[in-house]
Amino acid sequence: MGMGCRKEGRQQELWIATGSLPQTPHHVFYEKLNKLLAEARFDEFVEKLCQPHYAPNAGRDSIPPGIYFRMLFVGYFEGIDSQRGIAWRCADSRSIARFLGYAENEETPDHSSLTRIRDRLPEEVHDQVFPFVLQVAQQHKLLKGKTIAVDSTTLEANAAMKSIVRRDTGEDWREYVRRLAQEQGAPSETDEDLRRFDKHRPDKKVSNDEWASSTDAESRIAKMKDGRTHLAYKAEHAIDLESDLLLSAEVYPADEADTQTLLPSVTAAQENLDEAGAERDIEEVVADKGYHAADTLAQCHEWGVLGLRTYIPEPKRRSRWDWVKRPWEEMVAVCANRRRVRGQRSKRLQRRRSELVERSFAHLCDTGGARRTWLRGLAKIRKRYTIHAAARNLGVVMRKLFGFGKPRTLQPEGGSVCLVQLALSIATIFLSAFGIDNRPGRIEDVAICQATAAA
Repeated sequence: MGMGCRKEGRQQELWIATGSLPQTPHHVFYEKLNKLLAEARFDEFVEKLCQPHYAPNAGRDSIPPGIYFRMLFVGYFEGIDSQRGIAWRCADSRSIARFLGYAENEETPDHSSLTRIRDRLPEEVHDQVFPFVLQVAQQHKLLKGKTIAVDSTTLEANAAMKSIVRRDTGEDWREYVRRLAQEQGAPSETDEDLRRFDKHRPDKKVSNDEWASSTDAESRIAKMKDGRTHLAYKAEHAIDLESDLLLSAEVYPADEADTQTLLPSVTAAQENLDEAGAERDIEEVVADKGYHAADTLAQCHEWGVLGLRTYIPEPKRRSRWDWVKRPWEEMVAVCANRRRVRGQRSKRLQRRRSELVERSFAHLCDTGGARRTWLRGLAKIRKRYTIHAAARNLGVVMRKLFGFGKPRTLQPEGGSVCLVQLALSIATIFLSAFGIDNRPGRIEDVAICQATAAA
């Protein structure tokens, strides 16, 4: 066989028949996901949902809503954070183009189409796609919804700290520091003078009550998970501890306390359960000590018909509460929560909470590409994050039904072969290091036995 050489500047054919295009094998994950969505009649649902927001028989037909939401799903499954990246990935991969419903000779949508459709469709449309995915899980008897865990994380906003301005005067940081230097008689002619004055200035704090971003007014100054101070939003997850499904994924301003957003997240989770046809009520809520507050526990105790049983650890305080000056309902709720937290069930639920909720943040924000948002405004970020969370639930359903929840994981058809090859390599290295007989027949027997036991 002769060696082929790559030809530079080769002239392309003017006409290529569709049948002459190379056929790539179908991606197992996207084929099964398309089958799952087709069985649930996803395209008919979103087309009926979006129909009131389009003019009938006026102009050119837009991208089908099913393709729009599928492209946002691809952003989660491929770990792409920007719309340009999603459009490039869909145009580059024939498997994803086939997942969207495009043939080899058809062009996939541009990123500007995603922007126009997102601006056209209101937030309520995106919110109704989320319980539809929960309904798919309910049809396969995967949804439970009795005990949920709630936790929050920060999302980095598409705005820099250099863009903040004073709410009262409209001054940026440089103008503000120059005014303070002039009032104190310090040198303020050069930028070096301003930096030296600002470095040694006492009580140098930045408050959300005094400062706001000039590019994203709804973002708030917050401390990120890595310790940096940045403009951010807060994402809060309510996850089912039995099925690992997200029941709600809300986005709030970053300066809202966890105690203020606990009940809205639980209420949204209950509404999604009702829309999914689960016909059950949330009975228990598990959270960390950042959610502990007497009024919040009292509201949870009076929530719904039977109330919520909370498992929220109590933080250490400098002084005890004076129950003489507090309502009776708060004392009852705090004492009942304190009694439940001391039990073994609370410890098991807290371990489960730390495992599942942190995993959902890792899937959505870290590997899913939602930690750094490229959109501005709370409504736009909520639209994108809600569909991101719906894609994560689709991945959980796929993992329960077919054994894999993302396209880049080991496929079930080849997983056992990969395990055998991995065990064979490990056994070869181990036996060679200790000078044991590493003939192929002996090693293959050991590797196959180990792989079979692991499977």
